[in-house]
Amino acid sequence: MALHPDRLLPIEPDARTIARRLYGQVAGLPILSPHGHTDPRWYAEDAPFPDPATLFVKPDHYITRMLYSQGVRLEALGISSRDGTAVETDGRKIWRLFAQHWYLFRGTPSRLWFEHSLESGFGITERLAPDNADRLYDEIAAALERPEFRPRALYDRFNIEAISTTDSATDALDAHQAIRASGWKGRVLPAYRPDAVVDADRADFRTEVRRLLDLTGQPATWDGYLTAHRERRAFFKSLGATSTDHGHPTARTADLDRAEAQALFTRLLAGPAAPEDAELFRAQMLTEMARMSLEDGLTMQIHPGSYRNHNPALFTRFGPDVGADIPRQTSYVEALKPLLDAVGNEPDLTIVLFTLDETAFSRELAPLAGHYPVLRLGPPWWFLDSPEGMRRFRELATETAGFYNTVGFNDDTRAYLSIPARHDMARRVDCACLARLVADHRLDEEEAAETAVDLAYNLAKRAYKL
Repeated sequence: MALHPDRLLPIEPDARTIARRLYGQVAGLPILSPHGHTDPRWYAEDAPFPDPATLFVKPDHYITRMLYSQGVRLEALGISSRDGTAVETDGRKIWRLFAQHWYLFRGTPSRLWFEHSLESGFGITERLAPDNADRLYDEIAAALERPEFRPRALYDRFNIEAISTTDSATDALDAHQAIRASGWKGRVLPAYRPDAVVDADRADFRTEVRRLLDLTGQPATWDGYLTAHRERRAFFKSLGATSTDHGHPTARTADLDRAEAQALFTRLLAGPAAPEDAELFRAQMLTEMARMSLEDGLTMQIHPGSYRNHNPALFTRFGPDVGADIPRQTSYVEALKPLLDAVGNEPDLTIVLFTLDETAFSRELAPLAGHYPVLRLGPPWWFLDSPEGMRRFRELATETAGFYNTVGFNDDTRAYLSIPARHDMARRVDCACLARLVADHRLDEEEAAETAVDLAYNLAKRAYKL
């Protein structure tokens, strides 16, 4: 299974030779991971990971969704239920089941990430299969008991310079405070994710809004609600936050006057939200969050276009983030216009746009980012953060937006050991793209080398103020 040193590099001999040289200049750069979903408690407690299944299988919905699609029940994978459903607790059994179905991941980025993690992390160069599953499980489990496989040691080993978690607006950030109090020098930064207090379609919306207001001592008015957000953002920033994150169903924005916004907020607090009111409130809050980012300097990320919890039966039993979020068509030109009319020409504000609708890259997103100073394009994420998706992204976006209206690579990661694998994949794909431009005599190799470093490191550092 040994990983080929030229994987993902061009097959054309001249371009491959150039790509090797470019990759050699970025392979060892520090990792910046400004948009992730790792658990901050890992770094606060620095406890050993329990077992290989907990490390690789259970937290990774790229893996769980594929297995579920082939008839593997989530209970059998040890996914915690919230309705009392009994689930498998034996990590070895979960690992065996994973091994039996490993062939399903042929040609997927999950296979690249997993096999890179096995080889670089544990020195394992044989492919997972039913007949070696127990032996590899024991080998990995034994390694996880050693100090060098604890979260903080892996942070250093992976050469991570900064990593961001994703945290609710009402989160006490206890783990982040514990990290600071410990004196450890790793940079684990919270990111302000206010969806629970912005999305009135959520069953817990009114409860979460009341909690937000109680935390900050603000009244249940539009002005009090906005002040509560500002106070929580300041709290997050005091613990190192440099960004916010907004996972809305659409990219729609609005710019209501104060009286209209107050009336809308009052209606939403009074009872169940009408669909149009819920969408209008989300739209208004994107514009309000952009204004707040202009005030406090936090980089704003917008992740629209996911039909969350598409499978209601799984959501009822297991909750969110089990692989049942599905991409939907998303428009940006008209949807973002109210926000861009308000703040689009501000050079001191950075708004990073993501999409799950890759047809929008060339049609809408690249032209928008290629014009408005406030906009940058995030890399392909979830479903598209694959070699083919990243190649298409460079092809679709670069001609109009260039390389420098993007933010390099952010890994939307949950499985900790896949972080270096994802960054390595991105660096290889970008070097392959740049090498072809050199081979086509559209870039000098010196320019390509500088751009490769920017894509791997400098653009994320700049956009996220790291």
